[in-house]
Amino acid sequence: MVAKRFVVIFVSRRNSLRSILAQACLAHLGEDRFSAYSCGHPAHVGDQIHPAAIRALRSASMRVPLSRPHGWDDMIRGSSPQANFVITLDETTLPAQPNWPGQPDSALWAFADIADLGKADEIDRAALQMLYALRRRLELLTSLPLHGADRAAIRSDVRDLAHMQ
Repeated sequence: MVAKRFVVIFVSRRNSLRSILAQACLAHLGEDRFSAYSCGHPAHVGDQIHPAAIRALRSASMRVPLSRPHGWDDMIRGSSPQANFVITLDETTLPAQPNWPGQPDSALWAFADIADLGKADEIDRAALQMLYALRRRLELLTSLPLHGADRAAIRSDVRDLAHMQ
């Protein structure tokens, strides 16, 4: 029997750094149980993956997603995978987000927008720190007993992960 894969969508404003780090990290940690995607606000999506995200992922030996950044409009089309979880990494996007198909569970894991911190080495350092903070949360997410568990309890656990330091 093949176990169901859980679909997780990570949302940030530009879909060029935070959500890319989360997507790549979950793909790395849970490739047998999870399908990870990312998207951003259609009016703000970046043209390419932020170089700091690429450097952070490479330094952690994680694959850089092959797709370019895209908006959430691409994720709500009928041909897109239906999410089990939508994890928002940028609280400024919450009011504008669409009604996600299938009513997935959602959580806010707010991370600061580091893309414009200033010097490249500062952004690189912050991106690496963010990647490891995301990894800690995602390791716990991948360890949750999702199959057959009480949906309300899982939703609560996923939301509680936002409060990790």
